[in-house]
Amino acid sequence: MFVDPHLPREIFGWHSPALGMDMPIVRYGRWGRALLLFPTAQADYLENERFYLIKALEPHIFAGKVQVFSIDSINKHAWMNRSVPVPEAARRQALYSRYVEDEVAPHIRRCLQDDQARIGVSGASFGAFYAANAFFRKPWIFDTLIAMSGFYDLEGDYLEGFSNDDVFYNNPVWYLREMQDHGTLEQLRRNQIHILTGQGAYEAPHAGKRLSDVLWSKGVPNNLDMWGHDVNHDWPWWRKMLDHYVGTRLGW
Repeated sequence: MFVDPHLPREIFGWHSPALGMDMPIVRYGRWGRALLLFPTAQADYLENERFYLIKALEPHIFAGKVQVFSIDSINKHAWMNRSVPVPEAARRQALYSRYVEDEVAPHIRRCLQDDQARIGVSGASFGAFYAANAFFRKPWIFDTLIAMSGFYDLEGDYLEGFSNDDVFYNNPVWYLREMQDHGTLEQLRRNQIHILTGQGAYEAPHAGKRLSDVLWSKGVPNNLDMWGHDVNHDWPWWRKMLDHYVGTRLGW
């Protein structure tokens, strides 16, 4: 079994007005702070369950410390589908941000019966990119970031020299570097920002450090947590990281 059969688990979904497609969401637990998980690469909403990330969080879910929500990626229709032109991939990513902000966040708040509830976000690899983008775009909705083994700039691997507003406002390193809005920066300074990375095989610690440096340049405190050279880019480590942070580091 991927999860304990007694774990409260509810699959829901709707036809997204922003994306024009059916988008499922799964909820684990009924009590506690809300944590939204993004999948890696182009995976689906159950990936975090199949790779035992939910299993790692079960003690905290059963204890009522946290309830977890997990959604689909759209990368198979965007950045990881090389048949999609870059401008169209950028447009689809912008629509995905609207889906997260205008549909997923209100759904989570309805589940919590609190239309002002703040939500934590997390993900690994490409999921860390999407978690960070949601968090930095809307820090008055999302108050805690646990970004694991991520990258935070699409330039180089995906953009092919292209840029427009869809790219700029959904590419965290770019818009954070230029951010001048006092209110947004002040909100970010009050939030929790945890940037985790290993230093082993297939990890990119320089990406986490770059994001951390950009944030410090704006006076935004953050926790850059460099794990060891034996820590590679894989699920066993992400299970340890998320369990550790939810269990002991967040103050939830």
